[in-house]
Amino acid sequence: MTQPLRFLIIDGYPKESRDVFDEVGMTLSFRLYANMLARHLPDAEHAVWLPAEQAEPPEGHGPERYHGVLWTGCNLTVYHGDDERVTRQIAYSKRAYEVGTPQYGSCWGIQMAAFAAGGEIQANPKGREMGIGRRMMLTDAGRDHPMMEGKPWVYNGFVSHDDHVVTLPPGAVHLATNAHSSVQALAVTHKKGTFWATQYHAEYNLYEVARLIVSREYRLVPEKFFADHDDLMAYVDRLERLHRQPDQKHLRWQLDADDTVIDDDLRQLEFHNFVNKVVLPAAAQPRG
Repeated sequence: MTQPLRFLIIDGYPKESRDVFDEVGMTLSFRLYANMLARHLPDAEHAVWLPAEQAEPPEGHGPERYHGVLWTGCNLTVYHGDDERVTRQIAYSKRAYEVGTPQYGSCWGIQMAAFAAGGEIQANPKGREMGIGRRMMLTDAGRDHPMMEGKPWVYNGFVSHDDHVVTLPPGAVHLATNAHSSVQALAVTHKKGTFWATQYHAEYNLYEVARLIVSREYRLVPEKFFADHDDLMAYVDRLERLHRQPDQKHLRWQLDADDTVIDDDLRQLEFHNFVNKVVLPAAAQPRG
């Protein structure tokens, strides 16, 4: 009998951040990734590591015991080398590169992909990119890369970050960009490993990004994304109504929410390609 594929989902959010997500009714990041994995590989199994509290992964397994390592978003900072919550994650990603376990991630994931392979991450001088990130554009390399196969040349994506990749590591291919953040998607080949990643969140939907905005009100109002609480909640209401009724043309237009963020298949195409073009071929090979 063929053994099911097994993945490790790494959710780096500290407990206090996960508690806030619970309070506002947002699905926790590791569950969003588990849902996305189940959608594309229904028979796959997964374990979850919460490295902000747990020094070791489940059962102490290294990446060689998994068919893929999946990185959720996270509100830590990858270049803070004095934070054990961060350094243990970097060490794990480096180990996955060394042993050849495929990795995929969003937001924190793209920063981990670059940093663990020798790239540089900094705070974005443009500040936060939040909500629906506009006009992602495939690079020339992205138009021909298997990660982006089937993706429109211009698209939107769900975003929430204020750090960004500023220097690509050796072995990286720059796949997508926009006016706010130069590196919106990349693929890294380093040592024996492959890491495909996006700055935007394929695992989110309109409802989840609405709840995320609620959880970030304490930052978004002072940063002038919204005039006040009522303005923020009116925007959240429109997002949630469109989630319930995705055919509402006026809401699509007001929110700049096209099929690239509403349609699950199109929004999660990069992950679909990762599963089918990286994970499954690697799983078919004998494991040393």
